[in-house]
Amino acid sequence: MEGGGTSYGGDDGGSLRPMDAEQLRECGHRMVDFIADYYKSIERFPVLSQVQPGYLKELLPDSAPNRPDTLDTLFDDIREKIIPGVTHWQSPSYFAYYPSNSSTAGFLGEMLSAAFNIVGFSWITSPAATELEVIVLDWFAKMLKLPSQFLSDAPGGGVIQGTASEAVLVVLLAARDRTLKKHGKKSLEKLVVYASDQTHSALQKACQIAGIFPENFRVVKADCSKNYAVAPEAVTEAISVDLSSGLIPFFICATVGTTSSSAVDPLPELGNIAQGHDMWFHIDAAYAGSACICPEYRHHLDGVEKADSFNMNAHKWFLTNFDCSLLWVKDRSYLVEALSTYPEFLKNKASQANSVVDFKDWQIPLGRRFRSLKLWMVLRLYGVENLQSYIRNHIQLAEHFEQLVLSDSRFEVMTPRIFSLVCFRLLPPTSDHDGGRQLNYDLMDTANSSGKIFISHTVLAGKFVLRFAVGAPLTEEQHVDAAWKLLQDEATKLSGSA
Repeated sequence: MEGGGTSYGGDDGGSLRPMDAEQLRECGHRMVDFIADYYKSIERFPVLSQVQPGYLKELLPDSAPNRPDTLDTLFDDIREKIIPGVTHWQSPSYFAYYPSNSSTAGFLGEMLSAAFNIVGFSWITSPAATELEVIVLDWFAKMLKLPSQFLSDAPGGGVIQGTASEAVLVVLLAARDRTLKKHGKKSLEKLVVYASDQTHSALQKACQIAGIFPENFRVVKADCSKNYAVAPEAVTEAISVDLSSGLIPFFICATVGTTSSSAVDPLPELGNIAQGHDMWFHIDAAYAGSACICPEYRHHLDGVEKADSFNMNAHKWFLTNFDCSLLWVKDRSYLVEALSTYPEFLKNKASQANSVVDFKDWQIPLGRRFRSLKLWMVLRLYGVENLQSYIRNHIQLAEHFEQLVLSDSRFEVMTPRIFSLVCFRLLPPTSDHDGGRQLNYDLMDTANSSGKIFISHTVLAGKFVLRFAVGAPLTEEQHVDAAWKLLQDEATKLSGSA
């Protein structure tokens, strides 16, 4: 990564000013060159950072500089001190967790958002920010074929949150207040939330923040015979028990593409249960929602018409730089009622006339970034057809990896692949005392410690399982093949030492 050219900083007249168009032009060009060189050479770095905790404190001073440094010095420190402590999520050999996509279009959108640097809490603070977000969320809803109630010209609408954790929190608050309005404010201790044991832990945190009593957070065991989707009859049974105890079931969360195994919960059945008990029905499609722009995967969203809210992360698998989590609600009034404040200093003619959307009332914080720019640029510069091809390619690569695993009798695929995640493990010998937990942990650890790949794990039905998630923008078949060869080689070494 290069960094040559004029440097700013020091005592001369060339000090970096707070904002200067020509300095920005020169420094910006150098930073873009630095970043482009990083991407060009990204495969040279260990995918998983190999540093030890506390490493950076030994390398940086214990106080900020009194006098400005040069940009050259800063580039040197980034190369020598920061990059060794970076886990390279954009590496083509990154297969851990779920992807966090970057792209040229997304990057350009981030640059422009940083340039404007608005704080778009109300329409008046930058009308384009609010109106572009409304339009782009409508575009995306139509791509996903969401029900018309989720569009901005209906009672509902879409909004960009930072993460799926924020999305589930705000809809939980809306659902809570809707229910308390019906049953009385003193009913909080009776409100019950239902989710699968495969639901993201963000829901549990949301319940803690929203004041839902811990004992009223129902975790329903997923059905391993149904690819770890939740069984509707188990949810119905739990609700019946709670109703007989005088409790108030008010919220069900379903997942399309669970974190552990990308399971898809039965949306139509859960939606019917929610409607039958006047409960809020939320769908978390943070990971797999992107795939549903492809017609052949859209059926996984069948039942969304029964939902009160739907969420997916464009920053996971949709070439949109973090953060950009898309949330739609069927009736925005519940969000607004739960989250609105109207201090004097924010009052203005447009807001008071109810002629505009103020997204401050759809989220937890007041301030918000111009995030719709990058999503707009991704949609404009790639187009839906190319984005569909991008998703399909990753799914094909995952299918290729799945076939490689199936071709080696030492391994087993733990659950059928649906999207671009493969769950697998190395079969333990019959004499193994812990069911292969240590064996597979060691396989993962040695592979990750090599720096050549990064994979993560989960536990399914008590078994320690390795997760191989394809989704990095630079990943090609050669990287999948190289990862599989490494895993095979390390498995051979482990078997030999067993």
